[in-house]
Amino acid sequence: MVKSLLLSIIVSAAIDSTTLMIGDQTDLHLRVTQDASERVEWPVFGETLQPGIEIVDRTIVDTVKMSDGRLQLNQYLTLTSFKDSLFAIEPIAFPNGEDTFWTEGLALNIVQPFEVDTTLAITDIKDIEKAPIWWWGIFRWVLLALLLGGIGVGAYYAWQWYQKNKKTEEEPVDPETLRPADEVALEKLDAIKEAKIWKDGKIKEYQTDLTDVVREYIGRRFDVQSTEKTSDETLRAMKPLIEKDLFTKLSKMLQLADLVKFAKWHTTPDENEQGLLTAYEFVNETKDNGQRTTDDNDPTDSN
Repeated sequence: MVKSLLLSIIVSAAIDSTTLMIGDQTDLHLRVTQDASERVEWPVFGETLQPGIEIVDRTIVDTVKMSDGRLQLNQYLTLTSFKDSLFAIEPIAFPNGEDTFWTEGLALNIVQPFEVDTTLAITDIKDIEKAPIWWWGIFRWVLLALLLGGIGVGAYYAWQWYQKNKKTEEEPVDPETLRPADEVALEKLDAIKEAKIWKDGKIKEYQTDLTDVVREYIGRRFDVQSTEKTSDETLRAMKPLIEKDLFTKLSKMLQLADLVKFAKWHTTPDENEQGLLTAYEFVNETKDNGQRTTDDNDPTDSN
């Protein structure tokens, strides 16, 4: 990631998969974060990103206005290659007047899944031949189908008998799964709010705990398995499900946490507090009954 001295412009590039089989595809994510007054020229791509790497699809440049008034521009390029090679993807330029901002360089390894014997001579294609009917093989397949059908019918009736005659046994249920998703999430957020481990310099642990609570809540509330997705994948799944302003706040919180966890970003006390407030607001605004919490879960009641 490349940043200006005043952090007015930030450009980045990330690739979903760095190793592909020949002909497989992966997405290249391009992102620019800038002040609303800045003008950054977006690069124009043709059919290839560079020799050997083809662009098979691309999204339009999507612009999101962040809560602090800055703009975030995103584009996804779907890449593929049919050459067995390790490609060094060169940094991509984003001009801004007399300045130019560059993304980091990336690597893409294309693997040939099988070996081609180039020593063999090229031969003509054989003529089409009509295969004889293999009656014994057909008969065996019919017998196998009848046998499997009989086993299936027998298994069905055996299962029905078992269900009818078995004793009902209550299986233990995790009490947490019986509680509302928002109740569990708010309880965990209260614990994070009480601990405030970021004050002890544990910023990465704090951001990880905070986003884990939000991701678990998203999984239970919206059936979006956020704990198994990247932040970008989670945001793409959540965008049509929540209001734009709430989406922008969620996006900023997850992206800030990613910077802390993966880029060793140092947050300010205000950013840490704002992340917790955003988590509270997200849960309160999206819980099942659509009602805000009482004073017991007021995130502004800090110690």
